Amino acid sequence: MKFLLTQKLTHYLFKFGLLINLMSESQSRYSIVERLTQMKLNIISEKLELDEDLKTKQQKVAQSKKDFSDWEKDIQQDIERTKRLKQREMEKSEIESQNANQIKSAKEKSFDEKIKAIDKALERIEEISKTSPTIQ
Repeated sequence: MKFLLTQKLTHYLFKFGLLINLMSESQSRYSIVERLTQMKLNIISEKLELDEDLKTKQQKVAQSKKDFSDWEKDIQQDIERTKRLKQREMEKSEIESQNANQIKSAKEKSFDEKIKAIDKALERIEEISKTSPTIQ
């Protein structure tokens, strides 16, 4: 950056030297002052452009940092949201598993009662068969 400024300054000084050499004694002081003033204004404008370019780049850096921070927050929120969904899914699965276990136990109990009832019925039929004569 300094090299470019030095190079531009050298260029302007060279132009300035040429201007002075080209100016003859017939030119008025007014025109010399006018040209030098215009050169000064041009240099000042370019200097201000450097400041504006720097401010623009600094604003871009600040905006990039803000965008990155916002992105990180969004990602963190997405992670938290996904985590909550997965936890709810896990809790739902656990509840379904517990319910299935309770239903299994209830059905097993019901089946056991039915088996006992059938066994009692078979025992009665066997007792009746022993005590009563068979008719052929």
